[in-house]
Amino acid sequence: MSGGGRIVKADDWMRKPGVWSGRVEGRDLGTGMTVLFFATEEDGAGVRLHVHDYDEFFIIREGRALFTVGGEEITAEAGDVVFGPAHVPHKFRNLGPGRLETTDIHLSDRFEQTLLDDPDAP
Repeated sequence: MSGGGRIVKADDWMRKPGVWSGRVEGRDLGTGMTVLFFATEEDGAGVRLHVHDYDEFFIIREGRALFTVGGEEITAEAGDVVFGPAHVPHKFRNLGPGRLETTDIHLSDRFEQTLLDDPDAP
């Protein structure tokens, strides 16, 4: 069995140079895990209500966020890990002040989500 590491250069996944925002899909590396990077400076900005057919982990790298997972609200800050089970609606937003950065691990070889109506959306 041969093995070997692979690399995806920052220029290939970052939406803007130097900003941790974008994704690396597992299918491009031959693995069953996809990684998303989210970053915002804007208080209240985040990801709207959605659901996946697979589990997801959120690693808070910087800042504070309010997550809604199912009917539960969770305040998470740098260093915390939040679990979003498959088929459970979830969302999060930056509580501020300042930058929020997350690394989101999707247990799937590709990013797929279904956006949902959010009763809390303006």
